Amino acid sequence: MVSQRSLEGVLWYPRWYLEGCYGIPGGCLGVAMVSQEVGVLWYPSLLSGRISTLKDETGAIFIDRDPSLFAPILNFLRTKELHPRSIDVHLLMHEAEFYGITPLVRKLQLCDELDRSSCGTVLFNGYLPPPGDQQRSVGSAKYSVYIYIYIYIYIHTFVFFLFFSGQGSDPGMVRIICGHHNWIAVGYAQFVVCYRVKESTGWQQVFTSPRLDWLIDRVALNAKVMGGSLGDNDKMVAVASGTEIILWAICPDGNGNEIGVFSLNVPVEALFFVGNQLIATSHTGKVGVWNAVTKHWQNQDVVPINSYDTAGSFLILGCNNGSIYYIDVQKFPLRMKDNDLLVTELYRDPSEDAITALSVYLTPKTSDSGNWIEIAYGTSSGTVRVIVQHPETVGSGPQLFQTFSVHRSPVTKIMLSEKHLISVCADNNHVRTWTVTRFRGMISTQPGSTPLTSFKILSLDDIDGHGGCAAGTEIGPYGERDEQQVFIQRVVPDTDKLYVRLSSNGKRVCEVRSVDGTSITAFVVHECEGSSRIGSRPRRYLFSGHSNGSIQMWDLTTAMEIAGKVDIKGEGKLFKIPWSIKPYMESKLSEQHDGDYHNHKKVLCLKFYKINIFTDIAV
Repeated sequence: MVSQRSLEGVLWYPRWYLEGCYGIPGGCLGVAMVSQEVGVLWYPSLLSGRISTLKDETGAIFIDRDPSLFAPILNFLRTKELHPRSIDVHLLMHEAEFYGITPLVRKLQLCDELDRSSCGTVLFNGYLPPPGDQQRSVGSAKYSVYIYIYIYIYIHTFVFFLFFSGQGSDPGMVRIICGHHNWIAVGYAQFVVCYRVKESTGWQQVFTSPRLDWLIDRVALNAKVMGGSLGDNDKMVAVASGTEIILWAICPDGNGNEIGVFSLNVPVEALFFVGNQLIATSHTGKVGVWNAVTKHWQNQDVVPINSYDTAGSFLILGCNNGSIYYIDVQKFPLRMKDNDLLVTELYRDPSEDAITALSVYLTPKTSDSGNWIEIAYGTSSGTVRVIVQHPETVGSGPQLFQTFSVHRSPVTKIMLSEKHLISVCADNNHVRTWTVTRFRGMISTQPGSTPLTSFKILSLDDIDGHGGCAAGTEIGPYGERDEQQVFIQRVVPDTDKLYVRLSSNGKRVCEVRSVDGTSITAFVVHECEGSSRIGSRPRRYLFSGHSNGSIQMWDLTTAMEIAGKVDIKGEGKLFKIPWSIKPYMESKLSEQHDGDYHNHKKVLCLKFYKINIFTDIAV
């Protein structure tokens, strides 16, 4: 027998009430489960007081768990039969482990193993083992003892060094992934590995850097060096840690030559290529540029930088004083009086708020209109603006086109594409989207940009960094500006699942799960060029880096095609996160914020449960 009734004065998060033989889970809606008392140790122990309980003034016992997951557990305790219905087996196993019901845990583990395949789903496209696995060889037994002794001493010395240097991260964990054309660069704790894909041979490891003495925070890759002294067949890869940057040239045979070690003098917070030029920036107001022709590195002081974007050979900077600046790094212009980079102010925000996010869109060039430059930017006050530069008004600067004041927190990401304007603010990655109307490729005011959707990309990250590098877990949006873009969502740090969601409306495209059960520590979406056959198009892949150092690849092009043929699950389906995850979140927060644990717990209750993420109660 199951009945429902309203409960008044209950906390936001769900609680169970057990009074005698009754179990009533409560939120804003209670579910009463009536069961006969049977000879199960758990019930007699609970009702007799041998298990520590908390009761209210009516004698009801509180149990803070999910009623939809407890229902099959209750049935198993009574009948020894398992009827999980439509509940996720993995989540049910988590609940059974909480209650310590070993027979049920073993049954669910078997179900989970049958459901999981080491070959992945139809979206799984490939697996790259941790570097070094394929290079293991067996030496002669004569020297094996000496080798093991050497390895033992080396490992203990290395662990001792990491412990006292404060770098306790697993050196085998993937920290960051970046891609360019048919290449990807994978950054580990102290070295970087480059892979290349060919249609005939697949993915192959091409270059491995020497082990460095510092922890890698940023990686940049240029797989298409055009002209210059390096040669058309050479590639470039750069890594940064702290204030130092090291740059290599990769030859066609896979050998790497160190070009140089450069210093920005302040911590490097962004590292990327614009053409053949290597760019490094810091929020303190430093820009470093390495020119491939002159092989000259130059530091430039500018206003403190909050955001950046690139358009062709231009580097666009959003600064703390409310101004947008640009540098033409291809021409590498220098001022005659002091030989500094020529930094030009492009636009100043009317409110002079800090420019916290930037996105530049270059319209297709036509003989009629030439290039329109469209820039969308977000500010520290939450304002979103769009400015445009007409070809006939190049000398007068961009004109303010539209303003949206829909965010109450600083805008952290923004994207202006062919069909949509997407902004993300600091309030739990709150996303707002608009449709963009264009006429002959140019943004139009008739009927103008109209609101489309509002949703959140919920993501919890470890502050200590053991869940990966912050630069390696960016949510996006990813994709070309003339195509449908996606967000990548990792809900909790120690998880083997990623959710792919459309950036335009937040709907779920697919879910990917690690084929070997390892945690995902980095991810990126990248398009690889298709084959040389006529009609072949680039394919979009999701690359996930894992805690054991492996790389797994997922075919997003196929996922988008499948999603286009069937109904895509809405955002509400994605957020059916069970109540059983709350203790995990609170335990993570308590580990990270010992002194401020209760404040963070309060925030969790309000942020997660008040916004109706957990409103559906299955009976």
